[in-house]
Amino acid sequence: MSLKLDDVTLAQRIAAGAGAILKGIRSGGLLRGHDLGAAGDELAQRWIASVLANHRPDDGMLSEEAPDEVEERLSKDRVWIIDPLDGTREFSTGRLDWAVHISLVENGLPVVAAVAMPDLNRVWHTANVQAVTGPYSNKIVISRTRPPACAEYVAEAVGRELHPMGSAGAKGMSVLLGDADAYIHSGGQYEWDSCAPVGVALAAGLHCSRLDGSPLVYNQEDTYLPDLLICRKEIAGDILKAVTEFEAKNK
Repeated sequence: MSLKLDDVTLAQRIAAGAGAILKGIRSGGLLRGHDLGAAGDELAQRWIASVLANHRPDDGMLSEEAPDEVEERLSKDRVWIIDPLDGTREFSTGRLDWAVHISLVENGLPVVAAVAMPDLNRVWHTANVQAVTGPYSNKIVISRTRPPACAEYVAEAVGRELHPMGSAGAKGMSVLLGDADAYIHSGGQYEWDSCAPVGVALAAGLHCSRLDGSPLVYNQEDTYLPDLLICRKEIAGDILKAVTEFEAKNK
C-alpha cells in the first residue's frame, strides 16, 4: 500500500528522488555527452511516471519525455506537469545549472510545485519558500543557447547586465535567491519548461507573466509557451514597458 502523502510532500520527494537518480547515473562516469543525457531523461521519466501512477493514479500527466495524451489530460481536473531533466546539455557536460521540475496544475495554474537543483543539494517547493529581498543584483538571467531578441534592449533600458545560464529552473531560482533581479525568455519553451519554476516563484512572491504581461496558463491543448518573465515585483512594470518598446521598434 502506498504512503498517503500530501501533494507538496509528494512533489518535493519526487524532485529530490529524481535528482538522486540522475546524480547516480552521472557519477559512474560510464556514459558521456548525448548518451548520458538520453539515459538521464529516460530513467528519470520512468521512475517519476511509476511514482505518480502509484500515488496519484487518477491524475493526468504532461511530460517532456512522454507521449502527450492530450484528450485524457484535458479531461482531468488535476494534471502533473513535469520535466524530469531540465537542462540536459548542462547535466551531460558536468555543469551545475540543471534541474528537475515537478508541478501540479489545477484550473490552468500551478498550485503545487517543486524545483530541485541536485548538484546544489537543494529543493525549493511551494509550501515553504520566500524570495530574497534587499539590494538588487543588477543582473538579468537569459538562456545560454537561445537568448531573447529583446534581451540587450531590455537590459540597457532597466540598467542591468545580462547573465547567460542553463536550465529554466536554475534561472528562476536565481531570481528567488536574489542572484538575479529578473529572468526573461522568448522562444523555444513548452509548458514543462516553466510550470514548476513559475509555481515556486509565485509562492515566493515574485512576478510571473508572459512578456506581454498576460498570465501564464498551463495544461492547454497546445503546450507551446514560448515567452516568460520572472522578476521582482517592483521592477516588473519597467521590464514589460521595455519589452513593449522593443517590439514596437522592431515590427
